[in-house]
Formats: sequence, C-alpha cells, structure tokens
Amino acid sequence: MFNPSRDQVRQFFCAAWKKHLERLPVVGAEIAAADIAARHPEYHALLAAPETALTQDWTPDGGQMNPFLHLSLHLAIHEQLSIDQPAGIRAAFDQLRSRMDAHDAEHVLLECLGETLWRAQRQGTAMDAQAYIEAIRLRAGQR
Repeated sequence: MFNPSRDQVRQFFCAAWKKHLERLPVVGAEIAAADIAARHPEYHALLAAPETALTQDWTPDGGQMNPFLHLSLHLAIHEQLSIDQPAGIRAAFDQLRSRMDAHDAEHVLLECLGETLWRAQRQGTAMDAQAYIEAIRLRAGQR
C-alpha cells in the first residue's frame, strides 16, 4: 500500500490543480483530485501556492479543517464509491443523492468516515467498516 508523506500529499494536490489551471493532461488519481479541488473554491489560492501549502499547519486548536485532509477524504470516498467498498456504500450514497446534490452527499460520507477513523484511532483499533456503512445508512434514512 502506498503511504505518502504529508508533503507528498500536498504536492500531489497542488500539482494536479496546477495542471488543471494550465489545461495540461491529468492522469490517474490527478483527474479526481483536480475535480475535487475544483469543487472547493475556498482552497484554490492555497493550491496555487505550493510553498505556502507545504509549510502551513492546521491544528484542531485553530478551528479549521486541514484542507489537504478534507481533499484526501474526498479522494478516499471517490475510490470507495468507484469499487463499492465497503459493500453498500454506493447504494447509500445514491439514497443521499436523492435528497441532496452529489457534493453535499459526499460531505455526509466524509463526516461519517472522519468520525469512524477518529473512533478507531482513539480506541487503537482498525477502522470498523461495518460501523462506517451503518452510519451512512442511518444518515441516508435506510435503517
């Protein structure tokens, strides 16, 4: 499994955004990264300034979500939906999309994923995929 460093993740998103702005070809995960970045105009200035992106820190004390964590969670959700893993995530997402636009539905998944990861980290356990999908189903009204 690929385990990029903090700087590699930031460089990846900045490079994908730069290619998008310059209308250069994007490939592989860059396609999704550029699309996700395009839907987050609040991050455009940061993505266009890699030197700032590489040095800035976002801490829970500051009250701001780390933009690269946010974008990375979107990318993880994009991958989960493309392969329907955990099983049933695509159906739960489609249920959410019947009530809201796709980006808002992704944010629901993002919140559930973040909470599930936080719980696993706090408990020192592996991520509970079943709890994750159940949280999504609950939010989608599928219980």
